[in-house]
Formats: sequence, C-alpha cells, structure tokens
Amino acid sequence: MSHPATAPSTPIFPDRDLWLVVGSQDLYGPQVLERVAAQSRLVAAELDGAAAIPVAVTLRAVATSAQAIRELALDANSSERCVGIIVWMHTFSPAKLWIAGLRALQKPLLHLHTQFNVELPWAEIDMDFMNLNQSAHGDREFAHLAARMRLRHKTVVGHWSEPRVQREIGTWARAACGWHEAGRLRIARFGDNMREVAVTEGDKVEAQARLGVSVDGFGVGDLVAAIESVTPDAVERLIEEYERDYDLSPQLAARGSRRPALVDAARIEAGLRAFLRRGSFGGLTDTFEDLHGLPQLPGIAVQRLMADGYGFGAEGDWKAAALVRILKVMSAGLPGGTSFMEDYTYDLSASGPVVLGAHMLEICPSIAAARPSCEVHPLSIGGRDDPVRLVFTAASGPALLLSLVDLGDRFRLVANEVDVIEPPRALPRLPVARALWRPRPDFATAAQAWLEAGGSHHSAFTTSLDANVLVDFADIAGVEIVVIDGTTTARAFRNELRWNETYHRLARA
Repeated sequence: MSHPATAPSTPIFPDRDLWLVVGSQDLYGPQVLERVAAQSRLVAAELDGAAAIPVAVTLRAVATSAQAIRELALDANSSERCVGIIVWMHTFSPAKLWIAGLRALQKPLLHLHTQFNVELPWAEIDMDFMNLNQSAHGDREFAHLAARMRLRHKTVVGHWSEPRVQREIGTWARAACGWHEAGRLRIARFGDNMREVAVTEGDKVEAQARLGVSVDGFGVGDLVAAIESVTPDAVERLIEEYERDYDLSPQLAARGSRRPALVDAARIEAGLRAFLRRGSFGGLTDTFEDLHGLPQLPGIAVQRLMADGYGFGAEGDWKAAALVRILKVMSAGLPGGTSFMEDYTYDLSASGPVVLGAHMLEICPSIAAARPSCEVHPLSIGGRDDPVRLVFTAASGPALLLSLVDLGDRFRLVANEVDVIEPPRALPRLPVARALWRPRPDFATAAQAWLEAGGSHHSAFTTSLDANVLVDFADIAGVEIVVIDGTTTARAFRNELRWNETYHRLARA
C-alpha cells in the first residue's frame, strides 16, 4: 500500500520530533568536527523537509564523549516532544562511548547507515577525505555494539537523500508516534466485557506495563450522569451536524416519526464527548449487556467519535479500542481511514470466497466510499430502544486487519493484508455499515493462519497503513507480530508460530 508524497508546509505531528545524533570522536581535531557538524546540519535539514517524514527532525549533537551521549539520552527520555532518536556515525565513533547512553535510552532508536556524499571523488581521495567520510567503518562499530547489547532498534540503509530511505524513516516515525501515544493512552471502559467471551478479556496490568495503555472501568451510571447534564443547545448543535453531513432517513427528519430517537442519540454523543474530554481518554468500550439508564446502545455517537480519532471496542474489548486509537494516531495525514471491525460472515461461492465485515452499529465513517445514511432500525439484543446509526459501504482498495490478543504470557499482533471490494449485489436489508474483502493470499490460507494465531473476531481495520508500520511498532514495543500476506503459506506460518513461541519464552526469561 503506497500513498503519494505531498510536501506539507508543517509537520503532520507539529508537537513531535526526532533527534538526529551524529557520532564522531575528538581524535580528528576541531576542523574535521566542524565539517562533520556542518554536513550533519544539511542532512538534518533534508530529513526535516522530507514529505515522507511526518515529524520534525532536528540535529541535537555531534557526539564525541560518553558523558555527552548519556546526558543526551536522559534529555530525550524526559522530553515530551521527542518520539525517537536517529543515530548516524559520520566518522569512526568508538562504540564503548555509547554504552552508558544506550543503556539509559528509553526512546525508540533508529540506526541510519548512510554517508554524506553520494559518489566518490576518485581523483581527489586522500587520507583527509577517508578520515572524514568513514560511515562504512563507524556504523559497523556502532551496529556491533547494538547487536551485542540486544538493542531493539530499526536499521535503515541508503543515502539520506533517497526517497526510499526517507519513506522508511517516515514509516518508523509513525510507529514511534504510535508508541508515544500508547504510553499515555487511557481507555474508558463502561461496564465489563460481554459475559462468557474469552477473547475480549486480557491482563490490563500487563498491558499498562508492556504498552503503557491504561484501562479505567466506570459504571454505566457515570456515563448516564454525564448524558443527563447535556444542555438542549448542545443536542441541537449535534443534530444540525447530522443534517449537514449525512442523508437522514425520512423517519429521522424534522417531522419524522422517529425524531426522538435522533435526539436521544445526539444527547448520548454529547455526554460521551464531555466524559472523554474531562478524563483525557483516547478511547472507550461499551457492551449491550450493560445499558442501565441508557435509552439506546450508542451507535452514531461511537461512529462519530472514531471519525474524530477516538478508539473503540465493542463488548468491553479494550484491546481493540487501544489498537484503533494507536492506528488513528499513526495514520494522521494519510488518505483512507481506520475503524473497529468484526468478521461477520462469508460468501464461499465458487467465484472466490470473500469476508463480509460489519458490527451491530459501530463502524467508522472514515472508511466510507460515499456519504453515509443516518438511519434507525431495531436491534434484537440489548433490550433498549432502536439505536440510530450511520449506514454505508467501505471504499475499495488495499487494507489491513489487525488483532491484539493476550496469550497469557505475552501479547501478539495478528495482521492480515486484504483487498476491499464492492459488493457484487445491493444489500438493501442490511441496516449497518459494512466492508467486503478478499484476504491475502487467499481465503483458506488466511483464515487458517488467523485462527491458528489466535486472532480475535474483533479487529482494527485500516485503509491508511500497511504492515510495515505495524512491524516497526511491534519491534519498538517488544511485542510479537505475525503478518498474513500474499506470500504466506500454511506450513511456513505454522512454523513461524512455533519459532516465535520459543523465542518469546526465552526472551521473557
């Protein structure tokens, strides 16, 4: 999945940046270090202006001493702006200088293996040139230490001006921004998870220790109190937005027979927004089995909250809510959208099996192919009034399905690359938003791999990001990831799961 690069006037993440730290040593004298610094500023400026890199890149130092490197690492740890460190050895930088700093560093690390010049000036090369331009030498020294220290880090190889190199750095930068968000993310959980369901359970303490995500439980009565405090003006403003942005069914129009349902839905949305803002929450969960005091299950409210960047998981699935929010952050500024999703049913006809994804209500309109319709329909579970929801079909194109599962001793990310297609026929009686896709490499292989990996029926669905961002995120987080794509075979995937089991058990020990 690729997207055209357009140069932004400001970074997509204006309050985040990457620090470029360039390695050298005092052995070469002040003149060489001045040239190293001058050339490093040019590299930083190029990366800072690259359209593919969504955050600012600033040169922090030409590092020549162990004390300076350690102090810089501590400064990065305490910086709210810094989401990661890029290191590059312009000259030879003895790696023992880096040990204390790398032991202290808590931010994501990228090793850029590059050099200042593109071509060698063959007729002019002398020892002064060799001493100044020895990244091939210095980066190997650094990489050896990183391997010996078992550092989780990303390596990008190539000239700093290459679009491919800048794209790889940009992909990692998005993953680093997702990791930064995870470290401060709070999920509001209204009620518990759906009773007797296994996959929506999980170790919330381990999630906070491993990922930084905090999950806070609230009684539905706390939400009801927020809803009851909503003013009529706030409700009216939301209804005006509904009328502007969606096609209202005749029942929900100003004189329609179900207009009160729209008023209730708007009041729920206003109350939810106030509650989430007040607690600085980035996502939420609810469950149809715990709606005491709510007139209807939140539908359009949750859909619009997701469209504004919040995470959501149904039936108490806080892992899905956290994943949706992290994906929303990582995909900022990219075309497409991200939504909560559920594998619902299959078409297994001979023309090629496909998956119909949907949920009772809560699919994000950011993935819609066209203007959504605002409708009200019965819901056979929950025991409340008919909920209002947005109905649409997802846009065609490549997408990624992701599930974060708790295996008891670790978390695993399961990813499947899919291709979203238009339904072959109309769905006039399906009263929910939906997406239809073909999994890669094919239905049988993808479904078998997903099942054997323990993937949930709930997922995060994105048309904005590809698997590379999630691989970088998993590496930063130290979380297992398995990717089902066009090259997957059942035998190789099963072996990968077995090898991962051994590796992660040894790594935790």
